[in-house]
Amino acid sequence: MEMYDITGMSCAACQARVEKAVSKVPGVSSCAVSLLTNSLRVEGGADESEIIKAVTDAGYGASKKVPDSEGRKGENSGSSVGSRPGEGDALKDRETPVLKKRLISSLFFLAVLMYLSMGHMMLGLPVPGFFDNPLALGILELLLALIVMSINHKFFTGGFRSLVALSPNMDSLVALGSGAAFIYSLAVLFGMCDAAARGDGELLMKHSHNLYFESAAMIPALITVGKLLEAISKGRTTNALKELMNLKPKEATLIKDGKETVVRASDLVVGDIFLVRPGESIPADGVVTEGMSGVDESSLTGESIPVEKTEGDTVSQASVNTSGVLKCKATRVGQDTTLSKIIAMVSDAQATKAPIARIADKVSGVFVPGVIAIALTVFIIWILLGRGTAFSLARAISVLVISCPCALGLATPVAIMVGSGVGAKNGILYKTAAALESAGRIETVALDKTGTVTEGNPRVTDVVASEGTDPDTLTALSASLERFSEHPLSKAIRIYAEERNIKLKEVKEFSISPGNGLRAVLEGKELLGGKEDFLRKSGIETKALSETAETLSKSGKTPLFFSYDRKLLGIIAVADVIREDSVRAIGELKEMGIRTVMLTGDNEVTASAIGNEAGVDEIKAGLLPDEKSLIIKDLKKQGKIAMVGDGINDAPALTEADLGIAIGSGTDVAVESADVVIMKNELRDVAAAIRLGRSTIKNIHENLFWAFFYNIICIPLAAGVYIKLLGWEMNPMAGAAAMACSSFCVCMNALRLNLVNIYDSSGDKKLRISLHNSNQKEAEMTKTISIAGMMCAHCEAAVKKALEALDGVENADVSHEKGTAVVSLKEDLDDGILTKAVEDRDYKVTGIA
Repeated sequence: MEMYDITGMSCAACQARVEKAVSKVPGVSSCAVSLLTNSLRVEGGADESEIIKAVTDAGYGASKKVPDSEGRKGENSGSSVGSRPGEGDALKDRETPVLKKRLISSLFFLAVLMYLSMGHMMLGLPVPGFFDNPLALGILELLLALIVMSINHKFFTGGFRSLVALSPNMDSLVALGSGAAFIYSLAVLFGMCDAAARGDGELLMKHSHNLYFESAAMIPALITVGKLLEAISKGRTTNALKELMNLKPKEATLIKDGKETVVRASDLVVGDIFLVRPGESIPADGVVTEGMSGVDESSLTGESIPVEKTEGDTVSQASVNTSGVLKCKATRVGQDTTLSKIIAMVSDAQATKAPIARIADKVSGVFVPGVIAIALTVFIIWILLGRGTAFSLARAISVLVISCPCALGLATPVAIMVGSGVGAKNGILYKTAAALESAGRIETVALDKTGTVTEGNPRVTDVVASEGTDPDTLTALSASLERFSEHPLSKAIRIYAEERNIKLKEVKEFSISPGNGLRAVLEGKELLGGKEDFLRKSGIETKALSETAETLSKSGKTPLFFSYDRKLLGIIAVADVIREDSVRAIGELKEMGIRTVMLTGDNEVTASAIGNEAGVDEIKAGLLPDEKSLIIKDLKKQGKIAMVGDGINDAPALTEADLGIAIGSGTDVAVESADVVIMKNELRDVAAAIRLGRSTIKNIHENLFWAFFYNIICIPLAAGVYIKLLGWEMNPMAGAAAMACSSFCVCMNALRLNLVNIYDSSGDKKLRISLHNSNQKEAEMTKTISIAGMMCAHCEAAVKKALEALDGVENADVSHEKGTAVVSLKEDLDDGILTKAVEDRDYKVTGIA
């Protein structure tokens, strides 16, 4: 994937044109243009020069984005500390300062022009005597209009260039509207000169009232106001990404040959030893080699409580050392650090397109040419109705300047950018815009058990000592036996003993019976531990605790029996305990109307115990990795599904699901396979991710509604459709002002997403009703018919023909191998009608889902 900066775009039509041009370049598999960030994202093996040429030929500028440094190429030479030129300023707002200068200059000359055209002509405000005649005043207005239009020449150069290339954009609308007003006024001015030459004062005054120089100047000035407001609001939508970029530390204290040297953080390489004092940011991902301290990782995980770090613990770039001094070894630098990967994920998500954006894309492609055609038609109709050139031209110009393709083009990307930014602030990373949209449409969540619903690390849950045995004695002897075993259950018992400061004893002749238990000698006596059957076969009587062991097993725990000197010591039960937030998280998902399914390779008894405690709707146990994937594939037929997992064995299911969600502490394979990464390792963030997705979709719907509604209402108003009905008539300047505000309003509405509390479940029901119903209707429009009796391709063709002959059936995908027909419906059809169509062809319908 390659990223390019694009210059010269002004609206959604420009965006569509660049995409169309680049998609034709050999080797480009897919491309997406962001009007919001003026960037191009290209997938495939196309040559860089060919891509830039395609963009340039389309009338725009292009340059490849320069990636961040990947670290020091050689040894540090003591160069001065500072940021690498250009680093972190990819999102620097260069547009706003330029627009401010243009606007201030434009408003100064426009104010003088408005004083002359409106103040003097309409209100009788005084002017110098030399200009107190219509002709001199008209010439001055011409000059002032030319100055304002020259200041805003980009509208005209870009607009007319696009017209010549037969791909008009928003600048074309502005250029045509302002240019038409200017040319018409110029013609009127020549008429005034002719009237003055013939001494016809009455005609001279009549012509002076038909000058539109103020409109010609005000249209680009007002559009510049809108562009400035749009640039400011667009800048705010990228704040989250800017904040992430600004987190990158600038300096690092490098320790080499026993000496401390302050270097640029970007100059660190893997293996460097660096020092972090209290209050300093950690300059690279690494491992603590010396020291102990609390580290604030809220910049990465959103968790405000500092995490204690000591020798051997990992630290991440941009987290802050809060107390002691740490000496660390760099393990990942440059683009490989956790922070850099987060920035890349958020940036990529904001550069991609959500499927919902296709609606606006399709409209944008024909919008501007359509508006120009409408304006021309409006002019001709009013001329034919006898309303005169001035009136007809005013209507046509109003249509041109009020139409706003920008609002359509920005409706989706601004919401995606703000939404993904809100997620990043809370430790929820969406890899693509499609992932954010998919999150808002999820109907079922499948959860892996180990490490997702549970903690993934077994713990001691029960210590049941035999009569006459002290629990601490049981713990001490069992931990002494388990200390030489690497089994996770053994580790759990050792940790339990350490937490209680129980002193262990030295054992001898340690041996392992794989899959059964452990044996050792302590003070000349035999010490055993493991399954009940292992101890029973060794001659130990276990009957006294058999019922207890069975009860523990039914509750999802693993009972381990221990004996010493041929006497039963008791049972220690170990289990992978449920996460603290799992019950609450699953409860929130269910409250959101989402079905929950737990998938696990564990046995039915343990799975049921954990699943029932967590409160999931359905449990599927004893699954292999590929079986998890098949379950997901089957569940997809019932609606949009998300898979939540953390292990390598979850990767196939994460990929198969509509939305893969990886717990951040999981394996690299799981994180790479997922569409969303939960950095805080809290299951509750799954509900938050879906909640944010729903809020974002709702915001996009609002933006698209107002963008379409604005144009549907305002274009007829500008054309004069309401003049006879309601007496409403629009001045071209009012049209330009309305256009200026439309994109600003869309951007500001998207910024409201910053106010969404993604952990507040109080609005779940309302969101579920407004968004979930549309998903349900969509799911209902597809039905899967199970059919018996199909034997070959001829049978498939017969069933397909019968089903597609029905009114309301759009398509039927029939497979004799699967014994199914997946029917896409234009409208809901009764199951009886579908059954009859199939059985009339002598096949048997066994079910419809």
